[in-house]
Amino acid sequence: MSLRVILSVEALGPHLSGIGRYNWELAQRLPFVSGVRSLRYYRNGKWIARPAQLLDPAGIPLWGNKPLRWLRNRSRWALRLRDAAAMRGCVFHGPNYFLPPAAAGGVITVHDLSILRYPDTHPAERLRQFERYFRRSVDRAGHIITDSETTRTEVADFLGFDVGRITAVPLAASPAFHPRPVDAIRPALKRYDMVPQGYALCVSTVEPRKRISELLHAWENLPSAVRDRWPLMVTGGAGWLSDGVRNLMDKGARQGWVRYLGYVPEEDLPQLYAGAALFVYPSVYEGFGLPPVEAMASGVPAVVSDASCLPEVTGGAAMLVQPEDVSDFSRKLERALVDASWRQAAIAKGLAVAGGYSWDRCAHETVDVYRRLV
Repeated sequence: MSLRVILSVEALGPHLSGIGRYNWELAQRLPFVSGVRSLRYYRNGKWIARPAQLLDPAGIPLWGNKPLRWLRNRSRWALRLRDAAAMRGCVFHGPNYFLPPAAAGGVITVHDLSILRYPDTHPAERLRQFERYFRRSVDRAGHIITDSETTRTEVADFLGFDVGRITAVPLAASPAFHPRPVDAIRPALKRYDMVPQGYALCVSTVEPRKRISELLHAWENLPSAVRDRWPLMVTGGAGWLSDGVRNLMDKGARQGWVRYLGYVPEEDLPQLYAGAALFVYPSVYEGFGLPPVEAMASGVPAVVSDASCLPEVTGGAAMLVQPEDVSDFSRKLERALVDASWRQAAIAKGLAVAGGYSWDRCAHETVDVYRRLV
């Protein structure tokens, strides 16, 4: 079967989010999947010849860098789509929740329902976009892709969508995430005043559902010798409603047991993962949870919340915690740092679980969904 595909690349930008990473991996791999005759890229009403340019701040204009700008100009874009002969007979894939009217019957990827379940953690503009357009996109979709079976079931139940028209296609860690010799990562870590195996890492947007506040309280409760030996490094976007968390971080920074690194360049992240003694991800709601998979692929033991899809995705390799029980969370963090036998087993299991995911698999299973529509 020969497929003509249009992939929206609205999630691509210089600083890739998790959805941006997914968008980028599909953009790179779909042209090489058997059966894909042609692939074109679309963003905000424009054809994109080379999606890689969107990753470069000095590349091509982002038309205001407004994600989903077509939602505000939907009539004009819909007209372009209807009138463009190149669109006829194509499968349109919106990898970031939305599908324009002229692409009815196409595919959308619904990564999670956090904006419906945790609306207070999203900016007002995105809330307005979802309230106005998300249900319409769901209703016009021919098929929905989710990142996990947990989210597949949730989307079917919450949105009343036929579960037979929803397919879970798991994400993956980039090949850049793998175990590295100490000497190979030491120069990169030195730039951050860090040493291999001398810190724990959390890669997460700072927002309420990520439970960073609970993590900080649990880290503060560790024995001083433990938290001094392994200070916590937090990297990721500032998110929303994070003032209280930042105040706690400032306190911990003054005492030396936590540092907020903010945004870390993508090329440095694999080294930061590989050098960590422990990875912690206390989020209570995810569609997949890519950071724990990246950590496991890097040969780092992981502690994650016993919530949402994280037990499914980590496949028994990670230590599960209830972040709201700060005392127990702290005790488990201490064990994860000092229990050598658990750490050795977690590293081996984590590498095996992470190795079961791949972006090539993601691309091939995504094309299988396209075939079902055709």
